[in-house]
Amino acid sequence: MVVAKAWVLKKHFDGFPKTSDFDLKKIELPNLKDGGEQKLLLESVFLSVDPYMRPYSRRVMKEGDVMIGTQVARIVESKNPAFAVGAFVVGDRGWRTHFISDGKDLQLLPSSWPESLPKSLALGTVGMPGLTAYFGLLEVCKMKPGEIVLVNAAAGAVGSVVGQLAKIGGCKVVGCAGSDDKVAYLKKIGFDEAFNYKTVNSLDEALRKASPDGYDCFFDNVGGEFASVAINQMKKYGRIAVCGAISQYNDSVPQKGPYVQMPMIFRELQMEGFLVSRWKNRWEEGLQALLKWVMEGKVKCHEKVTEGFENMPMAFIGMLKGENLGKAVVKV
Repeated sequence: MVVAKAWVLKKHFDGFPKTSDFDLKKIELPNLKDGGEQKLLLESVFLSVDPYMRPYSRRVMKEGDVMIGTQVARIVESKNPAFAVGAFVVGDRGWRTHFISDGKDLQLLPSSWPESLPKSLALGTVGMPGLTAYFGLLEVCKMKPGEIVLVNAAAGAVGSVVGQLAKIGGCKVVGCAGSDDKVAYLKKIGFDEAFNYKTVNSLDEALRKASPDGYDCFFDNVGGEFASVAINQMKKYGRIAVCGAISQYNDSVPQKGPYVQMPMIFRELQMEGFLVSRWKNRWEEGLQALLKWVMEGKVKCHEKVTEGFENMPMAFIGMLKGENLGKAVVKV
């Protein structure tokens, strides 16, 4: 019998999450039986921590539930011929070290995945965050060659891919991040302009300096004040993809205006919120494209890897504080 460890949500977050909001539990897993539905035993190898977990925990979880999240897992025992022992899969089973599955909720890593490529990238650039960048740019922003693309939280898991895909698509890219090291990283991976929003005297002036003619596309991961300023620098017929609002996730009291209607009317803007699950039937297309670009060196990846399952809450809180460069993952 395997005893799994799992982090549960002890108390719904009030403001910024705290380590005391989590509890580490042990769960006894039953042995697999021939003929039953539960045909696979898996162990988590890498676990993801993502910004969406903060707002979604309130929407889809109750106190005492295992914390939501995705993992790359190895198959330890199999009674399902479609899944060989030792194979790696992506699952959506939350913060746990081991779990049992019937296989319906698992996705095998692409057969073309090279041995030299870290499997943790299936949680980042060649996973859900990369797909978010891919479909957000192609389907929501509908970027065209020669356009100017703005992305905030640009050194994060999604933003860093957005900028690189925009460059592949022939666009000029402006990004902002919260530290000088992150800004240096953005320039290293090909952003045309990048600045530290925490140290500029005026966000409005920094955006104008980076692109005096304004912006055709704005990929917004932050919301709040940044979005309020940036919307006034959109070009006519500009498109805004609303992917996230991390500046507001930990607010106990909702932020108030300014409001978007006037610039949207006079510039005839399109502003659309989206969830990447909308394109679930096209994920294979996106994953193959992202994997190809990574293997060709056209998309570069960076990860903040935290060692140890016991450090899941710390990694999650650090990610929300912006301590990660690129994708934040935990190695079990």
